[in-house]
Amino acid sequence: MMQTVDNSTETSLFSAQGQAAAQLQAVRRSYAIRYGAAGLVPLLAAGGLLAALVHHWPGISLIWPGLALMGLLIAAVWRLLPLQRLDRATVARQLDRQFPELQDSTGLLMQSPASLSFLGQLQFRRVARQLAQQMADGPALLPVSLKRPLLLSATLLLGAAILFLLPQTRPTTKSSAVAMHFTPDARQPANVASAPPRITETTLLVTPPAYTHLAEFAPAQASFQCPQGARVRWRVRVSGRQPAPELELGTQRRRMQPVAGQPGIFAIELVLNSSTLYRLRYAGTVSDDYAIDVRPDLAPVLRIVTPKPYTLVAALGQRPEVPIRATAHDDYGLSRAELVITVAQGQGEAVKFREVRRDLSAGLGGSQASIGSVLNLPKLGLTYGDELYFYLTARDSNGHTARTDSYLVQWQDTAVADGAIDMGMGVKVAPAYFRSERQIIIDTEKLIAEKPKLDAATVASRANALGFDQQSLRLRYGKFMGEEAEAGIGAEAQHSPIAEDEDAPAVPTAEAPEPDDHHDHTAPPTSPAKASPTAETDALMDPYIHKHDDAETADFLEPAVKAKLRAVLDQMWAAELRLRTGQLREALPYEYRALRLLKQVQQQTRAFVKKAGFSPPPMPEATLRLTGELAGAAVPQRQQNLPAPNPQPAIRAALRWLAAADNGQPTRPADAAVLDQAGTVLAGAALTRPGFYLPALRALRELGADVRAGRRPTRAASRAPVARALTDLLAAPAPAAAAPPAPAPLPRRYFQELSR
Repeated sequence: MMQTVDNSTETSLFSAQGQAAAQLQAVRRSYAIRYGAAGLVPLLAAGGLLAALVHHWPGISLIWPGLALMGLLIAAVWRLLPLQRLDRATVARQLDRQFPELQDSTGLLMQSPASLSFLGQLQFRRVARQLAQQMADGPALLPVSLKRPLLLSATLLLGAAILFLLPQTRPTTKSSAVAMHFTPDARQPANVASAPPRITETTLLVTPPAYTHLAEFAPAQASFQCPQGARVRWRVRVSGRQPAPELELGTQRRRMQPVAGQPGIFAIELVLNSSTLYRLRYAGTVSDDYAIDVRPDLAPVLRIVTPKPYTLVAALGQRPEVPIRATAHDDYGLSRAELVITVAQGQGEAVKFREVRRDLSAGLGGSQASIGSVLNLPKLGLTYGDELYFYLTARDSNGHTARTDSYLVQWQDTAVADGAIDMGMGVKVAPAYFRSERQIIIDTEKLIAEKPKLDAATVASRANALGFDQQSLRLRYGKFMGEEAEAGIGAEAQHSPIAEDEDAPAVPTAEAPEPDDHHDHTAPPTSPAKASPTAETDALMDPYIHKHDDAETADFLEPAVKAKLRAVLDQMWAAELRLRTGQLREALPYEYRALRLLKQVQQQTRAFVKKAGFSPPPMPEATLRLTGELAGAAVPQRQQNLPAPNPQPAIRAALRWLAAADNGQPTRPADAAVLDQAGTVLAGAALTRPGFYLPALRALRELGADVRAGRRPTRAASRAPVARALTDLLAAPAPAAAAPPAPAPLPRRYFQELSR
């Protein structure tokens, strides 16, 4: 019995030891996780701030971010290194310091109960119970402060977010001075000082728009190229205390502003959207003209490689899928691409349209990209006989858009059967047409001209055919006067009398006779004794009944139109009589009169509707007057497109002056106006070809300065390039008609002998 009690006690002690070991391991794991998070979360936030700094300053050297990243990794390793020495004994010592209830005996839980004395086993049980009570709220027994790490992490992440939201700061480009040539301005008084003020240094800085993703640069020459919308900064250093220098941009002058804290330095910034010429003015000196070539931002270019503009998907033997592959190109990169699909379902008037859009921007990157997609017809809701239209659109970073043509994809319909009409599609049947009165006149005149070359039988046959055509046309218009169609005459269906000279319908043939009009003919009048009991009702309905046998009430035409139509029928009857009897010349006057009357009927039956213009609503004066409300008020502006003046007279006048100067003719200061007008034309040409025209423009300005100053003689070396440039701007003369070569004597005599 004693041995059984000892065995149960030993078993309970071993069970308590295993539970205590698991509790110590849980406390160790919880402390390690919270200790590592308290150190790594601020380091991760610092890494995010470092990434934001690199994004905000893209031009920063990669050495410094690399060193900072290496420092963060070293700090993370240093933070996690103490966790390797964190074992259960260390955790037990920490628990003894944290909880006095454990009586500095937590280490007993890691010893074997069999090696403990009786008092040791009692203390083992007591410590195990205390540890279990402390573990009731969770394994987080060892405290780790997370307040400071979280506050530091939030601060670092806030700074990173602010840097990401701010626009990028482009790297500062070191500007180098550009060489510019200055000449004294003849219109300014000369400076007699020993050291005249001048511009000693000029630097340029070009900042392209943000959407181009181009870094700012400093041009090496005064003439340069830049993208459209670029910001150009001119910065000059001057000597002397004269007024601020001026920038002459095209026809505008802008005064430079002094730079704060830097005496003698002036700057100006402008956004350029078009090519132009510029020069600097300061203290009576002016620079040469320099060109700025602004490259415009072009719209994206889209091209569909596959499929073809029309694709027919077979109903059998072909998968109902159409792959789409296209290429896109843009100057500075694409931002969005989209596939627009219009699905058409149904036939006839029951067609329904539905639009589907697909975003294809995932594959875009850089200035050139390939775009692809697949049209799965069943997934788009199409069935046999349906079709769809699609096109691609693209947008670049500057907002310019482009689209392709619409392409058609049709799914073959298996329910369409070949009709009986398809069996005779190979037979070309020439339709018969009614002759108009104008055509009858043309044929009559043609027959009169050919009559001397034809025999009498042929003339009679063709004249009788024209008479038949005239009869058919008379019956055609006679239906509007209540006349019945004659038997054997192919009178066609009702047609408007104003349709003369228009395409007339085909003549009904014997195989397809004209259908009956299905009107019940009015019975002949009866005697009063046999009058119908509904006679009074019939009398009331009489004005609205169509009567075939009464020409006066058979239609609803105006009386004046009826009179002219009756005259037309009389003229046609007379023309038909003479055509059938072979009197062609006698039939022509009647045919012409019938045609004139038909045109009058055509004009008389037209309806003219007056155009309705816009009538603005009355102004609510009671609510608007004297209120002082200026919303929507604007100064009226008028624009007028005037034709550009012809530059040729100015060019020719300057060339004449240059020729006179070469011949030694004396010049006058008033001649400078001629050179100024030619300089304006030459400046416009220098925008397109600055390499050829700019030297000539500088030489022309030097000549103008000499002429104004009255210096003699003018520079002969400057006149040659100016003459070449102005001659190049002259319009090409119109080609003169070459005179026909004179015939040789022998052929001329031959033709003279023939003409005898």
